Amino acid sequence: MRVLHFYKTYYPDSVGGIEQVIRQMCVGTGRLGVTNTVLSLSREKNLVPIAFEGHTVHRVPLDFELASNACSVASLGALARLSKDADVVHYHFPWPFMDLAHFIARVKKPTVVTYHSDIVRQKNLLRLYQPLKQRFLRSVDAIVATSPNYMESSPVLGRYRDKTRIITYGLDRTTYPQPDPARLSHWRKRIGPKFFLFVGVLRYYKGLHVLLEAVAGTDYPVVIVGAGPEEAALKAKARSLGLDNVVFVGAVGEEDKVALLTLCYALAFPSHLRSEAFGISLLEGAMYGKPMISCDIGSGTTYINIDGETGLVTPPADPQALRAAMRTLWDNPAMARDMGARAAARFEEVFTAEQMAASYGALYREVVARRA
Repeated sequence: MRVLHFYKTYYPDSVGGIEQVIRQMCVGTGRLGVTNTVLSLSREKNLVPIAFEGHTVHRVPLDFELASNACSVASLGALARLSKDADVVHYHFPWPFMDLAHFIARVKKPTVVTYHSDIVRQKNLLRLYQPLKQRFLRSVDAIVATSPNYMESSPVLGRYRDKTRIITYGLDRTTYPQPDPARLSHWRKRIGPKFFLFVGVLRYYKGLHVLLEAVAGTDYPVVIVGAGPEEAALKAKARSLGLDNVVFVGAVGEEDKVALLTLCYALAFPSHLRSEAFGISLLEGAMYGKPMISCDIGSGTTYINIDGETGLVTPPADPQALRAAMRTLWDNPAMARDMGARAAARFEEVFTAEQMAASYGALYREVVARRA
């Protein structure tokens, strides 16, 4: 079985949540005999195919972006060429240019779409894009929703229930590095023994402005890992609030990320808009047995984090409720420890990469057999 994944960004250029999911898909299904290729766009020069963790990455030049919609003329020919050697083309939605590329490249192979998120922000452009989006989703063989929560709350997925199934994201802890004692000691000395952790790209829907407001006037240490378009505004807000208990550490390598996940007391994940369809770093927190705080936005975040069981769930964009949840965990270490243990158990039961890979392997076989 040969599968071609098509998405606008991937390793080594970008290390966000969807990139991590595609990586886990490729590694997991690769162990089941699937040969995976990823086609993505890049700002780098002298692009050549890269061997990465058992699969091949083809990158083509990014020409321009319009409202976060990355476009590449070279990708049209590359998609047409690479799809001829694939048994299944696996698209990752949303990316409007991808929908157009599918038709221009005249892809004839069985197709799977992982529906990572609704488009939430660009409402005016969304109206223009609507006909292309519906034509694209009608044309593919199967659509995957990443949680039952998102399946039920997405008005788009509701139109395609007959071809949509649920396969949750999964992670493989063995693909994460083991931090050495010196690295753990470094972060323990820098941050202290007890802190809340956020990990992610600093985007508008992550709700970090709410987190800053929530910890104003408290002494709860908060570590924010990541970089992104909201970084300067968030740092300015932290200064205006006089927050000396919040540390922005920027983007870090995998070893440092794992060290911080290992050491943190709890994960704070305040995403307040449905653009956060799942939350890979929230899932990483569960994998490392940490209690979690998240918001109820009708997405996969509350499929990972069960209120009162694996952590606490608050209303979105509510600093007082978020502060109260942080206080509850902070003041009740036994509760926090028990919630973390249940989070780890739920991860093993529902969210392993092995389960995700097996489900996608079965889906690939199904769409190929249906076309035979």
